Amino acid sequence: MAQTVNITDLSLPQLEGLKGQLDQEVEFLSSSIAQLKVVQTKFVEAKECLNTLNKSNEGKPVLVPLTSSMYVPGTLNNVSNVLVDVGTGYYVEKSAEDAKKFFKRKVDFLTKQIEKIQPALQEKHAMKQAVMEMMSIKIQQLSNAQAGTSKA
Repeated sequence: MAQTVNITDLSLPQLEGLKGQLDQEVEFLSSSIAQLKVVQTKFVEAKECLNTLNKSNEGKPVLVPLTSSMYVPGTLNNVSNVLVDVGTGYYVEKSAEDAKKFFKRKVDFLTKQIEKIQPALQEKHAMKQAVMEMMSIKIQQLSNAQAGTSKA
């Protein structure tokens, strides 16, 4: 169970530690959102590529990737079915319409995941801002205390 701590009760070193922890959490959440958006974009692009599959393109020449940098010439023979990478090296043959639905579900799922992470990221940013403000106040208090003792 999470324990609530009043940041006004923390010392400056404790605030610095908390700020460091919040920095890491903000970085992790930001990175997670960025990665989800990259994957989401790939699914959107894949779905859009399916729109080019139509009867008028059947029999046309295409370049088939063998590796990420090597392609061989081929011919587009079947425009009604595609192989969809469903993860971990498995491919499933689907109709073009079923593949579009599959990609739409994936995009919707990723959108929901991003929407779940976004509030947590905003909360961490707000907490970090509050900690930084409290650190500033504590530093100002220390400066004032030292100025007061040096005058006396």
